[in-house]
Amino acid sequence: MKTKQDFQQANNRPPEGLKEDGSKFRVLVVDDSMFVAKQLTQILSSDGYEIVATAQDGKEGVDKYKELCPNVDIVTMDITMPRMDGITALEQIMAFNKDARVVMVSALGKEELVKRSLMAGAKNYIVKPLDRNKVLERIAQALK
Repeated sequence: MKTKQDFQQANNRPPEGLKEDGSKFRVLVVDDSMFVAKQLTQILSSDGYEIVATAQDGKEGVDKYKELCPNVDIVTMDITMPRMDGITALEQIMAFNKDARVVMVSALGKEELVKRSLMAGAKNYIVKPLDRNKVLERIAQALK
């Protein structure tokens, strides 16, 4: 029977959520689905990221980003939300800070919206339903 010692290599990698100086990357999660926001929070927190705030629509996301800037390293932004959609919110964040890092979160079948958001400055995208490894991989790529 295998013991924990047999699997040490699997968990020996450093958490993706830590900067070179050991501090945590700070994340703003913007999603109108409480379930998706909670899922993203759990996935990212489990890998060392710090969730500095969550927002339930694009307007609230833009307001929180402006309020917290420069203490946000990356934003996860749902594309389809009430009050203000994710692409409009992305455009406003990019207008406020051209160096902002935003990763879009989209349902399957929204390829055209994903393309528009990448052209508007998004650094990457994540497709729902969320896959832990894909989320961590795409966030890490966007932070490089």
